[in-house]
Amino acid sequence: MSRRALVRAPGPRLHDGLVTHVQRQPVDLDRAHRQWRAYVAAFVSAGWALTEVEPADDCPDAVFIEDTVVVYGDLAVICRPGALSRRAETAAVEVAVREQGYRVAHIEAPGTLDGGDVLKWGGQVWVGRGGRTNAAGIEQLAGHLEEFGVSTVAVTTTKVLHLKSAVSALPDGTVLGYPPNVDDPSIYPKFLAVPEEAGAHVVLLDEDRVLMAANAPRTAAILRERGLHVVSVDISEFEKLEGCVTCLSVRLRA
Repeated sequence: MSRRALVRAPGPRLHDGLVTHVQRQPVDLDRAHRQWRAYVAAFVSAGWALTEVEPADDCPDAVFIEDTVVVYGDLAVICRPGALSRRAETAAVEVAVREQGYRVAHIEAPGTLDGGDVLKWGGQVWVGRGGRTNAAGIEQLAGHLEEFGVSTVAVTTTKVLHLKSAVSALPDGTVLGYPPNVDDPSIYPKFLAVPEEAGAHVVLLDEDRVLMAANAPRTAAILRERGLHVVSVDISEFEKLEGCVTCLSVRLRA
C-alpha cells in the first residue's frame, strides 16, 4: 500500500491560532517548529512519502492541514472551514491534491466542514456536527461519498473543537475516546475508553503501528498490551491550540 501524506509547516503567526474550548497560553514558535519536524520525521521513519504544501503564513491555523480536505478513494473533497479566517488555507491544498492525481469536489455555501470532524473506518464515516461543521456541510459530504457506498453518520459534538478531538480509530476499528470529551460513545460499534485526553488521538502509520502524543503514557501502555507498536511525539505547543496528532497531516492511502 502506498503511504503518502500532506503536511504544512507552522507559520509565523501560529501564536494567533484560534482557541475555543481551552484557555489561551503563550506558544513558543521555535519549539513548535522542532516538534513539527519530529512529527514529520516519525512519518518518514515509518516509510511514508510526505509532500509539504505551500505555506499560508497569513493563516495562523494553517499547520492544522487536516481541516482543509477530506480524502476518500480517489476523491478529495475540499472543505469550507467553519472559521472564516481559515478559508484561505484551502487553495494550496487543492493544488497539492490535484498534483497527487485526485479528483476534486467542494463543500459549497451554506455548508461548512472541517476535516477534523471526519472519522473514517471500514466503509463508515462519522462526521461531527458542532462549532465548525454544520448540517449542510455534512449533507454535501455524504453526497460526494455516495459513489463509494459508505455510510455517513452525523455525530453531535459539543465538548471539543472537532470530532477527532474526542475520538479516533485503531487498525481493527476500535474507536478510542476520553469519556469526558465524548458526547455519545454508544454510536461506535467498538469503543475503548482511555485514561488521558491525548490518548484518544492516534494516527495509523501501518497495520500495527500508531503515532500518538507523548503525554498519554497510560494509553500507550494499553495499546502496547493490545499488540500495537506506539510511536510517541511531543506536540505540546500545538495542543495549546487544540491541535492533536491527527490534524497536523492529511494521510493519503492508495
